[in-house]
Amino acid sequence: MTETIQRCSWCGTAADYVAYHDNVWARPVSDSQELFEKLCLDGQQAGLSWLTVLRKQAHYQQAFANFDPDEIVSMPASYQQELMHNAGIIRNRLKIEAIFKNARAYIQLRDSGQAFNEFLWQFSDGQPRIFARTGGDIPTRDEISDTMAKALKKAGFSFVGTTICYAFMQAVGMVNDHLVDCHCYQPTCQLMREFTLTK
Repeated sequence: MTETIQRCSWCGTAADYVAYHDNVWARPVSDSQELFEKLCLDGQQAGLSWLTVLRKQAHYQQAFANFDPDEIVSMPASYQQELMHNAGIIRNRLKIEAIFKNARAYIQLRDSGQAFNEFLWQFSDGQPRIFARTGGDIPTRDEISDTMAKALKKAGFSFVGTTICYAFMQAVGMVNDHLVDCHCYQPTCQLMREFTLTK
């Protein structure tokens, strides 16, 4: 008899969603550009399921130069209009414009001497927060996501409300919200204990 692997229920049984849950979600991310991409993609999720965005991620990477902020800000205004006809991404004008706005905010932070990874990780004091969730008690926001959202908006970012920020923190390993009976819980805890923010 094959032993059933326990997972967080949100990932369902779709192969790509299960792979994302098992190999990406809650693994701590230090790289500034990777964090920028994930924050932008979480903003695209607003009002939709994450699976919808996940399945379009490769198209977003192609459309937005692998989320290189310098490349994004150099794109002509006419290209933004072209993106409204790109079936590979979510064709919402405000969401498309938000990626360009976020790239400008990213560069402004960087040019002021603030690395994006350090800016984001400061809200959890540079370390992941490890919880022992058993189901039914996973929040969609907390005081830290509230603080992050306010700071990002003040810095010029869009589609960065507290719910988006909390989902972002879950995804990039700032919190471990795998359930304790999920087979990813202990390995993720170990990665988090070993995590060091790369300068």
